[in-house]
Amino acid sequence: MPGTIPYDPENIFSKILKGQIPCHAIYEDEHTLAFMDIMPQAEGHALVIPKTPSRNLLDADPTTFMWLMPTVQKIARAAKKAFHADGVKIVQYNETAAGQTVFHLHVHVIPIKDGVPLKPHGGKMEDGGKLAHNAEMIREALKFVS
Repeated sequence: MPGTIPYDPENIFSKILKGQIPCHAIYEDEHTLAFMDIMPQAEGHALVIPKTPSRNLLDADPTTFMWLMPTVQKIARAAKKAFHADGVKIVQYNETAAGQTVFHLHVHVIPIKDGVPLKPHGGKMEDGGKLAHNAEMIREALKFVS
């Protein structure tokens, strides 16, 4: 049920939004932030989060999605272009049983190449230099997508 478990303002994404923890940012506007997933399932795997506190889709104010989804689309287009992907997988987990590990609403944007399997969700941490490079590739591609 919405509101059963309160939002924890000390979750890692909240700390990123407050500037307490660094991230490899790709895009930011008044309502959203996009950054690289530190445990990517594929090259270019990014996350998009709303700045409004929500544990997940189940308790989010519906107006959150009018800002969140256009950013997801923008990042998906840029990631597909930057990594010459054949497609883009959009994933959103809700609660532990579904695989959610960080309890701040977030959407995974994963560039997919035919024949290249995904790594496990929540797997190995990526090298910071590689994440910085991938973030720059997506930022550059953002200049050419709408």
